[in-house]
Amino acid sequence: MSRLSRFAVPAVLVAGSLCLVMPAAEATTITGVAAPAASCSQSYLPLPDPACTPGATNPDVTQATIGSTICVSGWTATVRPPTSYTNALKKQGIADYGYTDTNMSDYEEDHFLPLEVGGAPRDPKNLWPEPHAGNENSRSKDSVENAVKKAVCAKKATLSAAQRALLTDWTTAESVLGIG
Repeated sequence: MSRLSRFAVPAVLVAGSLCLVMPAAEATTITGVAAPAASCSQSYLPLPDPACTPGATNPDVTQATIGSTICVSGWTATVRPPTSYTNALKKQGIADYGYTDTNMSDYEEDHFLPLEVGGAPRDPKNLWPEPHAGNENSRSKDSVENAVKKAVCAKKATLSAAQRALLTDWTTAESVLGIG
C-alpha cells in the first residue's frame, strides 16, 4: 500500500513521446514496480519524527523584531494559516505517520516550532498531526508554548534559546530555560 508523502515530488514517466505526470502515490518505476512512499515514525511521540517534521522558523521573527511580532497580543492570528490549508496536511500527515486512528478531530495540525516563538506558519516541515491523546499531547504543549513565549517577551530567555529548547524537546523546554 503506497501513500502520498507530504513532501512527494510527482513522478514523470516517459513512454515514447508521451510524458505522464502522476502523484508519487501512484508512481511506478519503468519496471512497473511501485515506488516506496515515505513514512514517518511514531516512535518519537510526543515529538514528531525529525526526518518528517524538523521544524522551521519564520524569517520575519528575530530577536530584534519580537516587539512588533510575537510579543504583540493577537499577532499569531495574523500569520496562522487557515484550516483549509492545514486540514489537507493533517489528513496526509495522519497517513504518513501511520496512525490507526484516522479521525481528524483527534489531532491538531501543530506547528512543531510554535508560531508563538517564531515558527514558520505554512512550511510543511513545521506542521504535523499531533495527537490529543496521551499525557503529553497537543493540549499540554500549548501551555508550554505560552510559558516560553512569555519568558521570551519578558527577556527571561532569548528567542534562539527558546526555539532550540522547543525543537529539542518541548516537554523539557521550561526546565531547560529555567522558567518552570
